[in-house]
Amino acid sequence: QVQVEESGGGLVQPGGSLRLSCAASGNILSINTMNWYRQAPGQQRELVALITSGGSTNYADSVKGRFTISRGHAKNTFYLQMNSLKPEDTAVYYCYAKIKTDLWVPTADYWGQGTQVTVSS
Repeated sequence: QVQVEESGGGLVQPGGSLRLSCAASGNILSINTMNWYRQAPGQQRELVALITSGGSTNYADSVKGRFTISRGHAKNTFYLQMNSLKPEDTAVYYCYAKIKTDLWVPTADYWGQGTQVTVSS
């Protein structure tokens, strides 16, 4: 059984910073891709940032230069550092990982439960 769990959301003023964490646990053989998504009220879920097993990263245009995705030193942990936050960054943020649990089982998609980020004065 695999679990993916986010933490670190909260309320922050415009211009402030937050760091989100995501930890995957359970029977994990390897993690191919780790992504952060967000969904604002009335909006579709959108990809914010991704990092591959090789360390390549990519970002949505709206967060480039402000957000940084990284792997943690702890195994199966990754982060989203969010700086210069804007009110339009307000959303529920979800971590996602494509995980392989067994040599004979295809990779599968795993989602966290989401963490609320609110940017407001």
